[in-house]
Amino acid sequence: MIQLKTQLTLEEFLALPEGDIISELIDGEAVPKFKNDVMSPKFFHSSIAGALFILLSAWAQGKRRVVIKWAIKLTRNQQDWVPVPDLTYISYNRLSADWLQDEACPVKPELVIEIISSGQTFGEMTEKATDYLKAKVQRVWIINTRAKIITIFYPDILPQTKRGTDRLEDSRTYALTKWQKSGLIKSIIH
Repeated sequence: MIQLKTQLTLEEFLALPEGDIISELIDGEAVPKFKNDVMSPKFFHSSIAGALFILLSAWAQGKRRVVIKWAIKLTRNQQDWVPVPDLTYISYNRLSADWLQDEACPVKPELVIEIISSGQTFGEMTEKATDYLKAKVQRVWIINTRAKIITIFYPDILPQTKRGTDRLEDSRTYALTKWQKSGLIKSIIH
């Protein structure tokens, strides 16, 4: 006998009880972000997420918010999609400072950051970055701790790879314009 899988609606997914497992809504299914012990966050992943949170939060103070593992309501392939990036950056222009709801992010953020975990590939994360850009997220950073690089994906130009003491700056019309932290990448990925 063949059993058909029932797809979750966005509302059903968002109503699932919270637990120890972080899930993303992908093609109508609740898919664990970390599928097994191989992909659960390890020391480097957690340390980099923490360092970035501290650095971005200090820089964004009073103008923007930076959130760790916050679900975002987006669309992918004409279906509801709820990814959970490692970090989300969103300005008060997009989501006002007085917005205080305990729910998934209701607007498209300016930046999402994904850190490659053991068991994930750069290719998989590149596909996810492309999906974010198609959903109108302005920037996506993919951090590869093993290669010690940050790849920045843009909606209208080729990705750029930063390493070592490269500067993280964006001269385009983006909320992180002229963020001039010399040596930031070195401090994050070393």
